[in-house]
Amino acid sequence: MKPLEDVRILALEQYGAGPFGSVHLADLGAEVIKIEDPRTGGDVGRYVPPFQHDQDSLFFETFNRNKKSIQLDLANPAGRRVFEDLVRVSDVVFSNLRGDVPNKIGITYATLGHLNPAIVCCSLSAFGMTGPRRDEPGYDYVLQGIAGWMDLTGEPGGPPSKSGLSLVDFSGGLVAATAILAGLHAARRDGIGGDCDVSLFDTAIAMLSYQATWHLTGGYEPQRKGRSAHPSLVPFQAFPTGDRWIVVACAKEKFFARLVAALGRPELSTDPRFANFSARGAHAFELQDLLDEIFASRPATQWLGILRAAGVPCGPVNNVSEALQDPQTRARNLIVSTEHPHFGRVDQVASPVRVGPVPPTYRRAPQLHEDADQILESLLGLDEAFVRGLANQGAFGVLPVHKET
Repeated sequence: MKPLEDVRILALEQYGAGPFGSVHLADLGAEVIKIEDPRTGGDVGRYVPPFQHDQDSLFFETFNRNKKSIQLDLANPAGRRVFEDLVRVSDVVFSNLRGDVPNKIGITYATLGHLNPAIVCCSLSAFGMTGPRRDEPGYDYVLQGIAGWMDLTGEPGGPPSKSGLSLVDFSGGLVAATAILAGLHAARRDGIGGDCDVSLFDTAIAMLSYQATWHLTGGYEPQRKGRSAHPSLVPFQAFPTGDRWIVVACAKEKFFARLVAALGRPELSTDPRFANFSARGAHAFELQDLLDEIFASRPATQWLGILRAAGVPCGPVNNVSEALQDPQTRARNLIVSTEHPHFGRVDQVASPVRVGPVPPTYRRAPQLHEDADQILESLLGLDEAFVRGLANQGAFGVLPVHKET
């Protein structure tokens, strides 16, 4: 069995953060049932350009492989009844809605615990379910600004910059997945579930990590460093070679000694200006100028070969295409494929979470309401006539027409 094959998750999720968290659980074998709102056309991720067609997109495919879909209108009594029946036979209710919404629509433990005492209710929101901003919407870029990330990112003197990736969303999703697994473990141990209150704000603030400790305890004021340099370790940054940029990361004293020996300048390791981290920090620009001159003398491939042979942590500054074609990417089976009725073969990156000897299998993301029959009839045991009655009462909204797969 896959590690999470005995776990069923009802996911009231949308866009990026929530689906990113649950896709790793789905890849590990969890049955993730997306509860999609018919009033909004389902998960908004279905409509994200540039690669979008009908009620699907490559954005949606990326975050929702190995999941199932059913439309349910939770504001409709018939739809609510189906949802509560699903809660009775599930382990987790996971949402990434605004912080005040779980209470409003009744998807917290206080509302659902009587249906299933072991149910785990995890909310991932922008600001959490408490505090003065709990009812505010928020997205990754907004949180990068609020949490101080953008002030730290970019070249000194330049405008504030966001990360090139939605790291608050992705990290928030992983934090939620961790909370779900911890809550599930406790529920199976004790027989009692509960709430998990996770937020993008909490995640972004927590990821200030040691720089926050330095500031709170020592009064440190974080400043941007040129060339993406480390805030305190030198040299630990990008350098231009004869043809392109590389990154050199001397996170230990032994790496600096190896670096200067490999560069043909072993005397630099005993130069009082560069003899240890503190000295190199005080003379960082002098050292940078020396290393720039050396690195400019040869192309990146040659320098990377020399540094790797010497045991110095280093790498090229790749573009996305180069990163995806790196031999290590292929060796680690990080590119996986699914078949889609419109997009054909969809290649995407695999989850980095690996547990046990059974390799993951991959199914394309579901079409809207695609798995309703299996969920309603096989899982809940509802007959066809009863399901038709639910549909007539508006439980599923206006049902989509599926294309042949």
